Amino acid sequence: MNEELRERIAALIEANPVLLFMKGTKHFPQCGFSATVVEILKRTGVPFETVNVLADPAIREGIKVYSNWPTIPQLYVKGQFIGGCDIVREMYQNGELDAVLEGVRG
Repeated sequence: MNEELRERIAALIEANPVLLFMKGTKHFPQCGFSATVVEILKRTGVPFETVNVLADPAIREGIKVYSNWPTIPQLYVKGQFIGGCDIVREMYQNGELDAVLEGVRG
């Protein structure tokens, strides 16, 4: 990944306390895994932003390299990579996600 793309991704993550790289948007998810994470985030009541990787092939591939994680969606909270759909779902179910989201509630 080139440095410009790495900086672009880092700037997006830094600018948004809760950011989901996903297929589609939070208003129109375009894959089931992305839709699941959007629904979980909505249930937490925490404001979040999304990046539609389908609209930007460079980000779609670059985020996988950036996080060293092969799949999308990818959730970042306060600059830290949290995980994909299965991890976020598990953390939500066992209460860990609330702890991670502490401090970013609106």
